[in-house]
Amino acid sequence: MTVHRVPDVHHRLWTTRHTPTLEISDGDVLEFSAPEAAGGQFDDFRPGDPVPALKPELLYPMLGPVMVDGAEPGDTLELELLDFTPEGWGWTAVLPGMGLLPEDFPDPHLHRWEFPAEGDGTATADFLDVARVPVRPFLGVLACAPDTDEPLDVMPPGPFGGNIDCRDLVAGTRVFLPVQTPGGRLTLADPHAAQGDGEVCVSAIEAPLDGRLRVTLHRGRSIPTPQFRTPGPLRPGIEDAGFYATMGIGPDVRLAARDAVRYMVDHISSTYRLDPLDAYVLASVVVDLKISEAVDEPHWVVSAYLPLSVMNA
Repeated sequence: MTVHRVPDVHHRLWTTRHTPTLEISDGDVLEFSAPEAAGGQFDDFRPGDPVPALKPELLYPMLGPVMVDGAEPGDTLELELLDFTPEGWGWTAVLPGMGLLPEDFPDPHLHRWEFPAEGDGTATADFLDVARVPVRPFLGVLACAPDTDEPLDVMPPGPFGGNIDCRDLVAGTRVFLPVQTPGGRLTLADPHAAQGDGEVCVSAIEAPLDGRLRVTLHRGRSIPTPQFRTPGPLRPGIEDAGFYATMGIGPDVRLAARDAVRYMVDHISSTYRLDPLDAYVLASVVVDLKISEAVDEPHWVVSAYLPLSVMNA
């Protein structure tokens, strides 16, 4: 086994035109420092400052592509996520026209978080003295890059992976990615310190982190989309105090999800005396969306779950 340091980033686009930054072998370990999705543009932001305008060319700095010797289309790369340690700060933004409720919250808003720089699962991030959000770092972007010469934006995700934003891909999990091109062109990006399933306001706690993972090549194992295996319960300690949940019901799953989130924002705002905008931000980092019902046509039921263990009152 050899340990490699991923040396550099490219920005935002999927394309086979990117020059590989590293070549590794089956079983090797990657060490990396992943910048947050704004590429440092919010580093100097403090509460009360105006939200700075983003420069699109700096968004989504992505590590790689890393070439894996012998990897070919039809193979699978297994990533054993060894450890993630955030740097101790992050941000959550509401951006105009984005998220599940853009009409409800049309103005830009940015919340800066501070928390201990620990990767052992004990750190929490305070939110306005109302909630303590457990820090569970993970990478939002994991991919064997798609076979495209024409540049494609990092969003949305696809069968290759990409911007999948799955909050359960924490240290200890094994992720399986289908290889799309010779060498795999493994790419990592978009670190988060915490997120609810759905990332409903369009951002999690976006936070730079250091990490390590082991890469294993499974020749001849073909999978259609990313898959993963967790080491045990999904969120031990967080789920033990129960939940408060709201439901959206209707013929369109996205509209049902929007209603569930809207009702959850109302609940958090009225119960914990938070401004609705702050309730929306909190929902994005702790509330989980689940499809509760999918068989009673024409309606779907989407539920939004708030873990009561994170709330201070």
